[in-house]
Amino acid sequence: MKENYIVCNCKQVSYKDIADALEGHSKLEDVIGLFREVQAITHCSTGCGGCHDKVLDVISEIMMA
Repeated sequence: MKENYIVCNCKQVSYKDIADALEGHSKLEDVIGLFREVQAITHCSTGCGGCHDKVLDVISEIMMA
């Protein structure tokens, strides 16, 4: 189940945490802007940064669905 998938190991941010942070956004216009917003809410990709691309992929997947 995607909701239990940990995207950022350093900060223990799950797929669901990212989806929750994106709530209220209806379409993908600025993935970097959305990334910064998700980062501010969840603190993902603020540790080692190794999940940066995974977080962008999850944002894109959620917003394109």
